[in-house]
Amino acid sequence: MKVMIVNGSSHENGTTMVAINEMIKVFDEEGVETEVIQLGSKPIPDCLQCNYCVKNGRCVFDDEVNEFVEKAADADGFVFASPVYYAHPSGRLYSFLDRVFFSSSCADGSAAFRFKPGAAIAVARRGGTSATFDGINKYFGISQMPVAGSTYWNMVHGLRANDAPKDEEGMQTMRNLARNMIWMMRCFEAGKQAGVPYPDTETGATTNFIPR
Repeated sequence: MKVMIVNGSSHENGTTMVAINEMIKVFDEEGVETEVIQLGSKPIPDCLQCNYCVKNGRCVFDDEVNEFVEKAADADGFVFASPVYYAHPSGRLYSFLDRVFFSSSCADGSAAFRFKPGAAIAVARRGGTSATFDGINKYFGISQMPVAGSTYWNMVHGLRANDAPKDEEGMQTMRNLARNMIWMMRCFEAGKQAGVPYPDTETGATTNFIPR
């Protein structure tokens, strides 16, 4: 089994990575492979709404977004982590997620995400974690992804990387989150082996609230 993890922080070894590493310890112990995608400090273009992906099956910007979508098909679960910027996820992570989920759905690459657990992590010095957590979770809800929870909301507090381990409940939450994801992935795999089919998905209906 494999989990793909996206670090939406500009700091590769900052507070957000401390939270991620606490999960990776559990994944390693249980033999679950992980791959961390570091968005880093370089700019990530936002979605242009150009519909290139509708016609070509991939985003017009040939960068880490297309690479991530291609790899996602072989993953069993996903973690998206972000520091809090003005009570919301980092702009680079929002741009990344907008393009990942829109371009993949246009190419039916959404099959790479459907029925696979997703987990959001929010990291902050103080406030804004719940809004950041909610913002990331919305991508799961529209993509038929079961949301992985823990014994508290998936949050860790700390101004600097060496502060995060002092948030004992936050670290515990990360470990339990990893365990819950592993349980979910194993249950889904057991369902496949037992011949339990995925639900049929209806398509075609699109509501426009402006009357014609």
